[in-house]
Amino acid sequence: MAESRTLIHILSANRWGGVERYSLDICRHYISHGWKVFAVTRDAKAVDSFFEKEGVNLLHAPFGSMLDFQSVRLLAQTLKKCDQNSVTIHAHGFKNAFTALLARKIAGRKDIRVVATRHKVKKGIDSWLFRRIYRNLDAIICVSRLAAERFLSTWHNRQLPFPESRLHVIHNSLNRNFNTPFPVREKGPVTAMFHGQIIPGKGLETLIDAMSMLKGNRMRLRIVGSGTPDYIDRLRRRAITRGVMDMIDWYKMTPDPIELIAESDFGVLPSQTEEAFGLSNIEYMACGRPQVCSSNGAQPEYITDGWEGFLIYPGNAAQLADAMRKLATDPALRQRMGERAFQTFNEKLSWSHFISRLDPLYNP
Repeated sequence: MAESRTLIHILSANRWGGVERYSLDICRHYISHGWKVFAVTRDAKAVDSFFEKEGVNLLHAPFGSMLDFQSVRLLAQTLKKCDQNSVTIHAHGFKNAFTALLARKIAGRKDIRVVATRHKVKKGIDSWLFRRIYRNLDAIICVSRLAAERFLSTWHNRQLPFPESRLHVIHNSLNRNFNTPFPVREKGPVTAMFHGQIIPGKGLETLIDAMSMLKGNRMRLRIVGSGTPDYIDRLRRRAITRGVMDMIDWYKMTPDPIELIAESDFGVLPSQTEEAFGLSNIEYMACGRPQVCSSNGAQPEYITDGWEGFLIYPGNAAQLADAMRKLATDPALRQRMGERAFQTFNEKLSWSHFISRLDPLYNP
C-alpha cells in the first residue's frame, strides 16, 4: 500500500481573501486524494472556520516578526513527527516561506519540499536573506506572467539567485465543476455585479461615477463585499451625491459568490491597482458571464478585449460606463461573450489544467 502524503499550507493573514480561497481549494483537492492536510494559521476565526468545514487540520502560530522562532519551533515539532519523504509545505509569501525553511532545517528534514506562491505584482528583494530564501525553495509559483516578470525584474541583465527552472507561472483556478454556463437571465432589469474586498484601489469610486452616466438605463449594480465601515460610508455618500443610490444593491461578502453571479448579467471589476491574478474575474468566466475589467494587471493574460468582455483603462469612468452600456443594452452580445468566456475558462483555466501544473511540484 502506498504511503500517504502530508501537505501543510502556511497562511498568516487574519482575514478571508483570494489567497485563502486559493489555498483552501488546493487543500480540498488533496484531501479528496487521501493526503493528510494541515493549515498553519494565526488562529483567526474568519479564516479557520472555512478550513475546519472542509476537514483541514489546523495548527496555530503567532506569525510575528520575520524571526518568529515560536512559529518556527511549532512547525519544526510537527515536521519531526511526519513520515520520511512524504511532506510538502506550501507557503504563501516569502516571509512564510522563511518560517518553513527554518523549521525544515531545525527538524533536520532535508527530504521535505517547500513551495511558495507569489500572489503579488512586486519586485524581488535583492538582500542576502531573501536571496537565500529564493535559493533554498524547491519551487516558486507566480500566479501570472506579470507577477513573474515584475519579480524577476530585480535581476534584469544579472544572474538570478536561484535556478530559473524553479520558477513556474501557474494561473489560478476554481476547484469545482462548471459543466455548462449558467442560462441567460430573461426577466428583471439588467444587473451588473462587483464582488471582492471593498477597499481603496478596487475602482469603486470610478464605478459609482460610471453609474451616474447610466441613469435612464433599466439596469442595477450589485456590490458584494466587506470593508471598513468608514470606507463603505464614503462610497455610499458618493452614490447619494451622484444620485445613483437607488440603482445600487449592497451585499455583505459571501465565501461562495457563484449563486449571486448566476443572478447577474455581467461582472464589473474596475480595479485601479495591478492585480497579480483575479479569482473574481475567472468566476464570471466559469459561470458564462462577460465582464468589464481593468487592463492594468494580469487580466489581459486570460481576457481578450471584445471577446470574453471589455478591458478598460483604470480610473476612466466614461469608458467604463460606455462598456457597461454596451453589455446592458445588447442581450445577444452578452450571450456571445459569456459563451466565449466559459470556453476560455474550460480550455485554459480549469481545475484539471491547474492541478496538472501544480502536482509535479508536490510530487517531483
